[in-house]
Amino acid sequence: MTILRPAILLLILLTLITGGLYPLLTTLLGQWWFHEQANGSLIIQANEVRGSRLIGQNFTEAKYLQGRPSATAETPYNPMASGGSNLAGSNPELDKQITERVAALRQANPQANPAVPVELVTASASGLDGQISPEAAAWQIPRIANARNLPVQQVARLVAENTTHPLVGFIGKPVVNVLLVNLALDALQAP
Repeated sequence: MTILRPAILLLILLTLITGGLYPLLTTLLGQWWFHEQANGSLIIQANEVRGSRLIGQNFTEAKYLQGRPSATAETPYNPMASGGSNLAGSNPELDKQITERVAALRQANPQANPAVPVELVTASASGLDGQISPEAAAWQIPRIANARNLPVQQVARLVAENTTHPLVGFIGKPVVNVLLVNLALDALQAP
């Protein structure tokens, strides 16, 4: 029993540190230093949660910027079922889905370039992306401007204002937050 005592005490000590003290400390520091991010990066307008800066939403109307397709279970952008479709590149079902998405996007955006940006027809690994590339956003600008009776330059300005650039160029690429652009578009036309 004397051989087991140090092992049991060490197990209890490490359990308290790694299962209690460390999570408590990181939670407290996260709330203190990164309060908004630790609480989901929520966007609140008029005391109502409109969404998160991090999780996409299913915008389908022509007057809205649309994000990447979501392959989450049951409903699009379901954070409780985050994941991709897991269809292999050689799977005919994936080819069929992409062909259908390209046709639907070309029909909804007849004035746009026939070359549809790849991220608008392929789902991400999480299925929850809330951002798209500036090129994918620019491809949709004519449709949005037409649907809202706005000048193309005004919609392009809103997209540019909601584009985030990486701190250092080689670390990442610029991204456009879809929800922020759509909220700005709605704010333009609010009575």
